[in-house]
Amino acid sequence: MKSSPKKHLSLSNLVCVAFGHDYIITRKVTNHINEYKCSHCGREVAENDTGHLEILTQKLKNTNSCLATFFQKKNRKISTL
Repeated sequence: MKSSPKKHLSLSNLVCVAFGHDYIITRKVTNHINEYKCSHCGREVAENDTGHLEILTQKLKNTNSCLATFFQKKNRKISTL
């Protein structure tokens, strides 16, 4: 049987376990999608298309970057009209 690696609990992680994460917006991708980071443990999450939070993976970071670029170009085009 394989054992999974145990996470070391630090004081900041214990705060999150006891009271929940304290997410701060780190990046506004669109008007409806944001990326967040916990101020205690550093966990990064993002909103998905349904509005639920999911762990921010490299694939999701790349997707959000492309989406943010598209959104900015669209807003620039609309504002020049």
